[in-house]
Amino acid sequence: MRGGFVGVDWGTSSFRLWVMRRDGAVLGESHGPEGMAHCAETGFAPVLARHLAQVQAPDDLPILICGMAGARQGWAEAPYADLPAPVSALACRALRLPPELVQGLGGHRDIRILPGLARRDPAHPDVMRGEETQLLGLAGPGHQGLVCMPGTHCKWAVLQGGAVMSFHSAMTGELFDLLARHSILRHTMPDKGGSVDPGSPAFLRALDRALPDPAQAVAGLFGIRAGHLLGFADPSDSRAHLSGLLIGADVGLALRGDAASRGRVTLIGQPGPGPLYAAALARAGARVNHVDAETASRCGLLAAALEIWSFR
Repeated sequence: MRGGFVGVDWGTSSFRLWVMRRDGAVLGESHGPEGMAHCAETGFAPVLARHLAQVQAPDDLPILICGMAGARQGWAEAPYADLPAPVSALACRALRLPPELVQGLGGHRDIRILPGLARRDPAHPDVMRGEETQLLGLAGPGHQGLVCMPGTHCKWAVLQGGAVMSFHSAMTGELFDLLARHSILRHTMPDKGGSVDPGSPAFLRALDRALPDPAQAVAGLFGIRAGHLLGFADPSDSRAHLSGLLIGADVGLALRGDAASRGRVTLIGQPGPGPLYAAALARAGARVNHVDAETASRCGLLAAALEIWSFR
Protein backbone atom coordinates (compact mmCIF):
# COMPACT_ATOMS: atom_id res chain seq x y z
CA MET A 1 0.00 0.00 0.00
CA ARG A 2 1.53 3.29 -1.05
CA GLY A 3 0.86 6.45 0.93
CA GLY A 4 0.30 4.80 4.29
CA PHE A 5 1.94 3.87 7.57
CA VAL A 6 1.37 2.01 10.83
CA GLY A 7 0.77 4.12 13.93
CA VAL A 8 1.29 2.69 17.42
CA ASP A 9 0.40 4.14 20.81
CA TRP A 10 2.36 2.05 23.35
CA GLY A 11 1.36 2.81 26.93
CA THR A 12 2.47 1.40 30.26
CA SER A 13 -0.35 -1.16 30.30
CA SER A 14 -1.90 -1.00 26.83
CA PHE A 15 -1.07 -1.31 23.14
CA ARG A 16 -2.99 0.24 20.22
CA LEU A 17 -2.08 -0.07 16.54
CA TRP A 18 -3.67 1.41 13.43
CA VAL A 19 -2.92 0.98 9.73
CA MET A 20 -3.59 4.40 8.23
CA ARG A 21 -3.60 6.11 4.87
CA ARG A 22 -2.10 9.56 4.49
CA ASP A 23 -5.63 11.06 4.57
CA GLY A 24 -6.15 9.59 8.06
CA ALA A 25 -8.46 6.75 7.03
CA VAL A 26 -8.02 3.69 9.28
CA LEU A 27 -7.68 0.48 7.27
CA GLY A 28 -7.10 -1.86 10.20
CA GLU A 29 -6.53 -1.75 13.95
CA SER A 30 -5.44 -3.98 16.81
CA HIS A 31 -5.57 -3.37 20.55
CA GLY A 32 -4.17 -5.36 23.46
CA PRO A 33 -2.90 -5.27 27.07
CA GLU A 34 0.79 -5.67 26.13
CA GLY A 35 2.07 -2.37 27.46
CA MET A 36 5.63 -1.51 28.44
CA ALA A 37 5.35 -3.44 31.70
CA HIS A 38 4.46 -6.61 29.77
CA CYS A 39 7.13 -6.12 27.11
CA ALA A 40 9.89 -5.59 29.64
CA GLU A 41 9.77 -9.36 30.13
CA THR A 42 8.67 -10.66 26.73
CA GLY A 43 10.35 -8.14 24.42
CA PHE A 44 8.84 -5.45 22.22
CA ALA A 45 9.50 -6.82 18.73
CA PRO A 46 7.47 -10.05 19.19
CA VAL A 47 4.43 -8.10 20.44
CA LEU A 48 4.57 -5.70 17.51
CA ALA A 49 5.03 -8.60 15.07
CA ARG A 50 1.89 -10.33 16.38
CA HIS A 51 -0.25 -7.24 15.99
CA LEU A 52 1.12 -6.49 12.52
CA ALA A 53 0.25 -10.03 11.47
CA GLN A 54 -3.22 -9.69 12.94
CA VAL A 55 -4.02 -6.69 10.72
CA GLN A 56 -2.05 -8.13 7.77
CA ALA A 57 0.03 -4.97 7.49
CA PRO A 58 2.22 -4.91 4.34
CA ASP A 59 5.93 -5.46 5.01
CA ASP A 60 6.94 -2.19 3.36
CA LEU A 61 4.86 0.12 5.57
CA PRO A 62 6.86 2.42 7.87
CA ILE A 63 5.92 2.36 11.55
CA LEU A 64 5.65 5.34 13.90
CA ILE A 65 5.41 4.70 17.64
CA CYS A 66 4.57 7.05 20.49
CA GLY A 67 4.41 6.48 24.22
CA MET A 68 6.34 4.36 26.69
CA ALA A 69 8.19 2.26 24.10
CA GLY A 70 10.51 5.29 23.94
CA ALA A 71 11.04 5.51 27.71
CA ARG A 72 14.33 4.70 29.41
CA GLN A 73 12.87 1.33 30.45
CA GLY A 74 11.23 0.81 27.04
CA TRP A 75 12.33 -0.58 23.68
CA ALA A 76 14.83 2.21 23.02
CA GLU A 77 15.06 5.59 24.71
CA ALA A 78 13.91 8.48 22.52
CA PRO A 79 15.33 11.59 24.24
CA TYR A 80 12.91 14.35 25.21
CA ALA A 81 12.28 17.29 22.88
CA ASP A 82 12.12 20.81 24.32
CA LEU A 83 9.49 23.53 24.47
CA PRO A 84 8.05 25.13 22.44
CA ALA A 85 7.17 22.03 20.41
CA PRO A 86 5.41 22.15 17.05
CA VAL A 87 4.79 18.93 15.13
CA SER A 88 7.99 19.39 13.15
CA ALA A 89 10.12 19.57 16.32
CA LEU A 90 8.96 16.16 17.51
CA ALA A 91 8.99 14.58 14.05
CA CYS A 92 12.60 15.53 13.38
CA ARG A 93 13.64 14.06 16.76
CA ALA A 94 12.00 10.69 16.12
CA LEU A 95 14.42 7.85 16.88
CA ARG A 96 14.90 5.29 14.08
CA LEU A 97 15.44 1.81 15.50
CA PRO A 98 18.59 0.02 14.34
CA PRO A 99 18.33 -3.40 12.62
CA GLU A 100 19.50 -5.33 15.69
CA LEU A 101 16.40 -4.17 17.63
CA VAL A 102 13.87 -5.13 14.98
CA GLN A 103 14.79 -8.76 14.39
CA GLY A 104 11.78 -10.71 13.28
CA LEU A 105 10.22 -7.60 11.78
CA GLY A 106 12.48 -7.35 8.76
CA GLY A 107 15.74 -5.42 9.05
CA HIS A 108 14.73 -3.14 6.21
CA ARG A 109 11.59 -1.86 7.93
CA ASP A 110 11.60 1.83 8.91
CA ILE A 111 10.46 1.96 12.56
CA ARG A 112 10.65 5.21 14.50
CA ILE A 113 9.73 6.27 18.03
CA LEU A 114 8.59 9.81 18.76
CA PRO A 115 10.32 11.60 21.64
CA GLY A 116 8.61 12.71 24.80
CA LEU A 117 8.48 16.36 25.79
CA ALA A 118 10.47 18.10 28.54
CA ARG A 119 10.02 21.32 30.47
CA ARG A 120 13.65 22.10 31.34
CA ASP A 121 12.99 24.64 34.07
CA PRO A 122 15.06 23.93 37.20
CA ALA A 123 12.34 25.49 39.35
CA HIS A 124 9.49 23.56 37.66
CA PRO A 125 10.92 20.53 35.83
CA ASP A 126 8.43 18.28 34.07
CA VAL A 127 8.18 15.59 31.40
CA MET A 128 5.51 13.79 29.40
CA ARG A 129 5.66 10.80 27.09
CA GLY A 130 2.71 9.86 24.90
CA GLU A 131 0.51 12.82 25.79
CA GLU A 132 2.53 15.10 23.50
CA THR A 133 1.28 13.10 20.50
CA GLN A 134 -2.32 13.70 21.57
CA LEU A 135 -1.53 17.40 21.86
CA LEU A 136 -0.04 17.48 18.36
CA GLY A 137 -3.26 15.94 17.12
CA LEU A 138 -5.04 19.06 18.42
CA ALA A 139 -2.49 21.66 17.36
CA GLY A 140 -4.79 23.56 15.00
CA PRO A 141 -6.80 26.80 15.15
CA GLY A 142 -9.76 25.11 16.85
CA HIS A 143 -7.82 23.95 19.90
CA GLN A 144 -5.75 26.88 21.11
CA GLY A 145 -5.32 27.54 24.82
CA LEU A 146 -5.59 25.25 27.82
CA VAL A 147 -5.83 21.46 27.40
CA CYS A 148 -6.60 18.99 30.21
CA MET A 149 -5.55 15.33 29.93
CA PRO A 150 -6.86 13.42 32.99
CA GLY A 151 -5.14 10.29 34.17
CA THR A 152 -3.00 8.89 36.96
CA HIS A 153 -0.80 11.93 36.37
CA CYS A 154 -3.06 14.62 34.93
CA LYS A 155 -1.38 16.78 32.29
CA TRP A 156 -2.29 20.42 31.66
CA ALA A 157 -0.85 22.04 28.54
CA VAL A 158 -1.11 25.30 26.63
CA LEU A 159 -1.32 25.21 22.82
CA GLN A 160 -0.58 28.28 20.74
CA GLY A 161 0.18 28.72 17.05
CA GLY A 162 0.22 24.96 16.41
CA ALA A 163 2.79 24.24 19.14
CA VAL A 164 2.89 23.05 22.74
CA MET A 165 4.08 26.14 24.62
CA SER A 166 4.01 24.92 28.23
CA PHE A 167 2.66 22.14 30.44
CA HIS A 168 2.59 20.82 33.98
CA SER A 169 1.71 17.50 35.59
CA ALA A 170 -0.44 16.83 38.66
CA MET A 171 -0.26 13.47 40.47
CA THR A 172 -3.98 13.65 41.28
CA GLY A 173 -4.88 10.08 40.36
CA GLU A 174 -1.88 8.60 42.13
CA LEU A 175 -2.55 10.69 45.24
CA PHE A 176 -6.13 9.43 45.30
CA ASP A 177 -4.93 5.83 45.14
CA LEU A 178 -2.27 6.34 47.84
CA LEU A 179 -4.64 8.11 50.23
CA ALA A 180 -7.54 5.72 49.64
CA ARG A 181 -5.45 2.56 50.04
CA HIS A 182 -2.48 3.42 52.26
CA SER A 183 -3.42 6.33 54.56
CA ILE A 184 -5.71 6.51 57.59
CA LEU A 185 -8.51 7.25 55.12
CA ARG A 186 -8.47 3.60 54.05
CA HIS A 187 -10.56 2.82 57.15
CA THR A 188 -13.30 5.05 55.73
CA MET A 189 -13.35 3.73 52.17
CA PRO A 190 -15.96 1.18 50.99
CA ASP A 191 -14.57 -2.34 50.78
CA LYS A 192 -15.39 -2.77 47.08
CA GLY A 193 -14.18 0.62 45.92
CA GLY A 194 -16.03 1.43 42.70
CA SER A 195 -16.24 4.44 40.46
CA VAL A 196 -17.30 7.91 41.59
CA ASP A 197 -20.51 9.40 40.22
CA PRO A 198 -19.75 12.92 38.87
CA GLY A 199 -23.23 13.97 40.01
CA SER A 200 -22.75 12.72 43.57
CA PRO A 201 -23.65 15.39 46.16
CA ALA A 202 -20.54 14.48 48.17
CA PHE A 203 -18.33 14.96 45.09
CA LEU A 204 -19.97 18.29 44.23
CA ARG A 205 -19.74 19.60 47.81
CA ALA A 206 -16.02 18.77 47.87
CA LEU A 207 -15.54 20.50 44.51
CA ASP A 208 -17.22 23.62 45.85
CA ARG A 209 -14.76 23.67 48.72
CA ALA A 210 -11.56 23.07 46.74
CA LEU A 211 -12.19 24.86 43.42
CA PRO A 212 -12.07 28.45 44.76
CA ASP A 213 -9.35 27.67 47.32
CA PRO A 214 -7.17 24.66 46.34
CA ALA A 215 -5.44 24.71 49.73
CA GLN A 216 -8.73 23.47 51.18
CA ALA A 217 -7.99 20.06 49.67
CA VAL A 218 -5.24 19.51 52.21
CA ALA A 219 -7.25 21.10 55.03
CA GLY A 220 -10.26 18.93 54.26
CA LEU A 221 -8.65 15.50 54.03
CA PHE A 222 -8.78 14.53 57.70
CA GLY A 223 -12.41 15.63 57.79
CA ILE A 224 -13.26 12.58 55.68
CA ARG A 225 -12.08 10.35 58.55
CA ALA A 226 -13.53 12.55 61.31
CA GLY A 227 -16.93 12.81 59.64
CA HIS A 228 -17.12 9.03 59.50
CA LEU A 229 -16.15 8.60 63.17
CA LEU A 230 -18.65 11.22 64.35
CA GLY A 231 -21.49 9.94 62.22
CA PHE A 232 -21.77 13.06 60.05
CA ALA A 233 -20.94 11.32 56.77
CA ASP A 234 -22.03 8.15 55.03
CA PRO A 235 -18.99 5.89 54.43
CA SER A 236 -20.26 5.24 50.90
CA ASP A 237 -19.55 8.91 50.12
CA SER A 238 -15.88 8.80 51.17
CA ARG A 239 -14.45 8.08 47.72
CA ALA A 240 -16.53 10.84 46.16
CA HIS A 241 -15.48 13.27 48.89
CA LEU A 242 -11.78 12.49 48.43
CA SER A 243 -12.04 12.65 44.64
CA GLY A 244 -13.82 16.00 44.77
CA LEU A 245 -11.19 17.56 47.01
CA LEU A 246 -8.25 16.41 44.87
CA ILE A 247 -9.78 17.09 41.45
CA GLY A 248 -11.20 20.39 42.67
CA ALA A 249 -7.76 21.52 43.79
CA ASP A 250 -6.18 20.34 40.52
CA VAL A 251 -8.73 22.15 38.34
CA GLY A 252 -8.78 25.24 40.54
CA LEU A 253 -5.01 25.66 40.35
CA ALA A 254 -4.91 25.09 36.58
CA LEU A 255 -7.65 27.63 35.86
CA ARG A 256 -6.14 30.16 38.24
CA GLY A 257 -2.80 29.93 36.43
CA ASP A 258 -4.28 30.24 32.94
CA ALA A 259 -5.35 33.69 31.77
CA ALA A 260 -5.14 33.20 28.01
CA SER A 261 -7.94 30.68 27.46
CA ARG A 262 -10.75 32.90 28.77
CA GLY A 263 -12.51 30.00 30.38
CA ARG A 264 -12.26 27.64 27.40
CA VAL A 265 -10.67 24.25 28.03
CA THR A 266 -10.15 21.30 25.70
CA LEU A 267 -10.65 18.05 27.62
CA ILE A 268 -9.07 14.91 26.18
CA GLY A 269 -11.40 12.39 27.74
CA GLN A 270 -10.33 9.16 29.40
CA PRO A 271 -12.66 6.55 30.91
CA GLY A 272 -12.86 6.97 34.67
CA PRO A 273 -11.43 10.40 35.47
CA GLY A 274 -12.68 12.11 32.28
CA PRO A 275 -16.30 12.66 33.41
CA LEU A 276 -15.13 13.79 36.86
CA TYR A 277 -12.87 16.45 35.35
CA ALA A 278 -15.66 17.49 32.99
CA ALA A 279 -17.96 18.00 35.98
CA ALA A 280 -15.28 19.96 37.85
CA LEU A 281 -14.54 22.22 34.88
CA ALA A 282 -18.24 22.88 34.34
CA ARG A 283 -18.66 23.60 38.07
CA ALA A 284 -15.86 26.15 37.77
CA GLY A 285 -17.64 27.87 34.88
CA ALA A 286 -15.28 26.72 32.10
CA ARG A 287 -16.55 26.07 28.58
CA VAL A 288 -15.38 22.55 27.76
CA ASN A 289 -14.56 21.18 24.31
CA HIS A 290 -14.54 17.36 24.52
CA VAL A 291 -12.06 15.33 22.42
CA ASP A 292 -11.69 11.56 22.31
CA ALA A 293 -8.24 10.42 23.51
CA GLU A 294 -7.80 7.71 20.88
CA THR A 295 -8.76 10.09 18.08
CA ALA A 296 -6.25 12.65 19.34
CA SER A 297 -3.49 10.01 19.39
CA ARG A 298 -4.22 8.92 15.82
CA CYS A 299 -4.29 12.52 14.59
CA GLY A 300 -0.98 13.26 16.29
CA LEU A 301 0.68 10.18 14.80
CA LEU A 302 -0.64 11.15 11.36
CA ALA A 303 0.63 14.73 11.66
CA ALA A 304 4.11 13.51 12.63
CA ALA A 305 4.15 10.81 9.94
CA LEU A 306 3.36 13.38 7.25
CA GLU A 307 6.36 15.40 8.47
CA ILE A 308 8.70 12.37 8.46
CA TRP A 309 7.72 10.58 5.25
CA SER A 310 6.68 12.02 1.91
CA PHE A 311 4.38 9.08 1.09
CA ARG A 312 5.04 9.55 -2.61
